[in-house]
Amino acid sequence: MSWWQSRPRRDPEIEPDEIFIDSSTAFDRARFEGRIEKPLSRGTFFSLSIVLGMLAVILIVRSWNLQVTNGTVFAAESARNSLESTILLAPRGIITDEHGVVLAENAESADGSVTRVYPIPSLGQIIGYVSYPKKDSHGVYYDTSETGLAGVEAEYDPFLTGVNGRVLIEKDALGRVRSQGVVLPAKDGGTLRLSIDANLEQLFARAVKDVATKQSFIAGAGVILDVNTGEVRAIVSYPSYDPNVMANGGPASAIDGYNSDPGRPFLDHAVQGVYAPGSIVKPFVASGALTDGVITPSTIIDDPGFLSLPDPYHPGKTFIYKGWKALGLVDVRKAIAWSSDVFFYTVGGGFGSQKGLGIDRLDYWYRQFGLGSPTGIDLPGEVSGLIPTPAWKEAVFKEPWYLGDTYFTAIGQYSMQVTPIQMARATAALANGGRLFTPTLLAGQAPSYSTVPVDPSALEVVREGMREGVTSALAHAIDLPYLSVAAKTGTAQVGAHNQYDNAWAEGFFPYDHPRYAFAVVLERGPSGAGEQAVNVMRDLFDALRAENSPYVGGSATTSPVIVPSNAATSTVQG
Repeated sequence: MSWWQSRPRRDPEIEPDEIFIDSSTAFDRARFEGRIEKPLSRGTFFSLSIVLGMLAVILIVRSWNLQVTNGTVFAAESARNSLESTILLAPRGIITDEHGVVLAENAESADGSVTRVYPIPSLGQIIGYVSYPKKDSHGVYYDTSETGLAGVEAEYDPFLTGVNGRVLIEKDALGRVRSQGVVLPAKDGGTLRLSIDANLEQLFARAVKDVATKQSFIAGAGVILDVNTGEVRAIVSYPSYDPNVMANGGPASAIDGYNSDPGRPFLDHAVQGVYAPGSIVKPFVASGALTDGVITPSTIIDDPGFLSLPDPYHPGKTFIYKGWKALGLVDVRKAIAWSSDVFFYTVGGGFGSQKGLGIDRLDYWYRQFGLGSPTGIDLPGEVSGLIPTPAWKEAVFKEPWYLGDTYFTAIGQYSMQVTPIQMARATAALANGGRLFTPTLLAGQAPSYSTVPVDPSALEVVREGMREGVTSALAHAIDLPYLSVAAKTGTAQVGAHNQYDNAWAEGFFPYDHPRYAFAVVLERGPSGAGEQAVNVMRDLFDALRAENSPYVGGSATTSPVIVPSNAATSTVQG
């Protein structure tokens, strides 16, 4: 018998007797007892299988797309969406003056960004300005440095620049921040304390600007140094730019004004401006001539207002070298005080029986006092200036050197060029006995200097001549009852037809115990305005006197700080 024959057959018919029996039985209808259950058809199972199969196919295809086809892309996107590392910009170090007055600081803008603020705009070229970190169109930083572009900001950029940190941000799929934390903290930049006195700086800047404007000079500069350390107490360049404008990149009209200004606001006139010095070189020529024995303190030279030399190439003709005034018989002190051109023509190049230094020794002594070379001040872009020599003239003009070239070089003319910082440094060496300091803008720096091989007695004679210049001669404007000053003025004619004057003044104070040296230049004023630079110092001294400042013998313990009305208020530390 086959297996299928032995299996009981199921009769689909329901027997009548079973129906009657079920009907007589008590069933709980609430529990569906006594109901006849009819099984699902095969068609239903088939349809359900098709639906489930289609869902499985869709799931497999989608999984393949997510994990295989675009798996790498979606994985990277998922990582970015969940965790994001953001730069944490380090605050730049602040800059203060020697008393803690803030010269550059940081402030938070309305949009949360941090900007650099310069409370004293007149310090533009000295402090400089910065460029800010830059973002692309998606707000991502591609430049994460706040970089110094000029002045002290550029010179000490590595010190002022901090170390950026990082922040880790967790976001959900909708971009909402769920949590964040600092992974690497930012390190602040260092605080830079300068040797500058902010109040002295502002008074000096105001004096330079006022005199330059009133007397129609296009520009000016000034430096005040501590003669015993080389520290810069004030350094002015006029006209200046507002560093807040430069850091923010506008307004454009202000920047256009800077570019069109004939005074060149972007030039630091104190360390990058070169000028013919004129008569302010005479104290250095005298120091060298006395040390070399070319003259003595009692040497007398007649100044009739000119020198007349025969032309060796044209018999019967003469060269006339004019002085600014006939001064008669003068010694070295009077020659310095009254700025005798004839005396220094003779001392520089010789005349008659009087031997002169000659161009080689002139060049030597100028360079011993630091002229024609960078001073080493901690500001960018310092220039050297120029001391003309026979070799220089031959190389540049292909011409021989003449005695007249020596004469003019001895009074600071011809092609001689110096910077205000060089002249302040050299004047400090006259005042302190021959120590030529390297100027510095950092407070508390260990002084660095070389020694000028000059006779101390020669320096004493020169200082006496400069004091006489104040008490009875050309620098009489600063003969003050409350302060003893020694000074030398100078005028250099410039322009194609010598139609302009550069005005100079240099000196030191107090005379008996020198503490500070100064140099001031006013650029390209009208002819006849060459003595105006000394008025800058007069205005400054009077302003200091009004404040009872220690610089002029006063007893005030602190000096007020002038903050322009359009600038942020400065703060004081310490």
